[in-house]
Amino acid sequence: MRKLHNKELGRKSIDQFRKSEKLPVVIVLDNVRSQSNVGSVFRTADAFLIESIYLCGITGTPPHREIQKTALGAAESVLWKYFKETSAAVKELKSLGYKIVGIEQAEGSTWLGEFNAEKDTRYALVFGNEVNGVEQGILNECDYVVEIPQFGTKHSFNIAVSAGIVLWEFSKPHPPSPSPRREGEQIADN
Repeated sequence: MRKLHNKELGRKSIDQFRKSEKLPVVIVLDNVRSQSNVGSVFRTADAFLIESIYLCGITGTPPHREIQKTALGAAESVLWKYFKETSAAVKELKSLGYKIVGIEQAEGSTWLGEFNAEKDTRYALVFGNEVNGVEQGILNECDYVVEIPQFGTKHSFNIAVSAGIVLWEFSKPHPPSPSPRREGEQIADN
């Protein structure tokens, strides 16, 4: 087995990314404090070809040095929008037909592996503040609350890790088009 070189990965240009069919998901960041976490979420959103990111409240916005450092250019490919209040973002997404999914530990939540994302449904995934999580008022507006099962002593994933876990699960019923190198092209072992 040989490690692939960057030129063999079938990476999209920003223009190709923007024209690509997207996973019908918007990420909503509810008062995320860490600019590094915001940058990491941009990078993960790019990898999963999501529609956009809504940055809310105290969540930083590009261009910011720490966001750029961890996003590695994804803040230029992934569309984003800023809202002073998370509730305004949720209201807009509901009016556009999105189902709102809070990612939180809550009474009556559904474990991530048991949540069945419907193929023809658009979702907005709300991730909360690193300390306080998703605000209760926002959870009250959610159509679903999904919890990532955790079994250790902390019961707390980093927001960027949570986004990666959840987007992986949500991408399963909507697999993206294969990259050019996976459409039958064989790579010679040298």
